[in-house]
Amino acid sequence: MAGGWAKDGAVSEQIEASISDELARMRSRKRPQGDSLTHCADCEEPIPEARRIAIPGVKLCIDCASDRDARPDMRGGINRRGSKDSQLK
Repeated sequence: MAGGWAKDGAVSEQIEASISDELARMRSRKRPQGDSLTHCADCEEPIPEARRIAIPGVKLCIDCASDRDARPDMRGGINRRGSKDSQLK
């Protein structure tokens, strides 16, 4: 159902490519490594020993990590389509 100069299946390929890119980004996300901190890097509260053992290299307490995870991830999307409509947004 592609129109204009696009080949058949172009929309499906764009969707598949977007999904693949997002999965690759999520898999490459850095995990904590190295020595764990005894106190949170943000609020200076002590990090429980059980958390330090469970997550080697942890730098944040549970509250600060939850707050950071709740923040929206601001990143620019990729305009694969290049159509006038997608550029106007």
